[in-house]
Amino acid sequence: MGFFDFLKKKDDGNKKGSVPPPADKKVAGHAKVVADKRAQTYDRIEALQALAEIHTADSAAALLKRFSFSIDPSITDQEEKDLAFEGIVAAGRPGELPKDEKEREKAIIEAQERCDKVVEATRAYCERAEQLTWPIKVLRALLDDDDYRDELIMLLQRYDIEYSRNVEPKIQLLVALEEVPGEDSREAVEAYLEDVNETVRFHAAETTFAHGSEASAAALCKMIISEESVRVKNKVAEGFVRRGWSIPADQREAVAKSLLDTEGYRLDKSGKIAR
Repeated sequence: MGFFDFLKKKDDGNKKGSVPPPADKKVAGHAKVVADKRAQTYDRIEALQALAEIHTADSAAALLKRFSFSIDPSITDQEEKDLAFEGIVAAGRPGELPKDEKEREKAIIEAQERCDKVVEATRAYCERAEQLTWPIKVLRALLDDDDYRDELIMLLQRYDIEYSRNVEPKIQLLVALEEVPGEDSREAVEAYLEDVNETVRFHAAETTFAHGSEASAAALCKMIISEESVRVKNKVAEGFVRRGWSIPADQREAVAKSLLDTEGYRLDKSGKIAR
């Protein structure tokens, strides 16, 4: 039974969203070493290299586990994570294609199926991970802009705007969405302008301005009116100045009052924020 047959089964005691152990015994042995923070560096690198040569969804899922912890020195940690990243991406790409037309077509189809499984494994990892920097890099390397945007939005929408012990995944997803603007991502990011965490709101505003759609002006004005953090107010005011957007007429009075708390920003006669 393959790795993704296990995904269809009910949870056998693992946490929701966790990835079952690989069925491939060859992969399973290396996977145990890769996931062990206390293993000898030499043994872990050897296991990483072995998994990187296998190029299957099983091996990719095993390599993803290396992103779940950090070690000292940082240069070794980076080296190991680079090895894991390269192995995962290689598993999701076609590699060298045959010259024969029929064999080439077959190889392309198989590669796409494998890529889909690697993306699915990465998504499953993200659903329980406390840091998403590396899996986001994997998705960026394997997907085109539209599919990458959809994956980020889907992952972001798993979170609400209430208190969270760990806000890093939300922040990392918001930052990643800066480079793939679109109506769907704009709407998804706007929701986090009202997050209870100040740093999340700060990055949500930054990403909203990066998308460059003046359709977000009303939501940003609503934010600055109710915002308690001076840092966030300054970020929003600076964004309006940089973009040259006008404040909607029905929000100008409230925005003007809110700007009194900022570092020198004001509303000019034309309805734009100036400094």
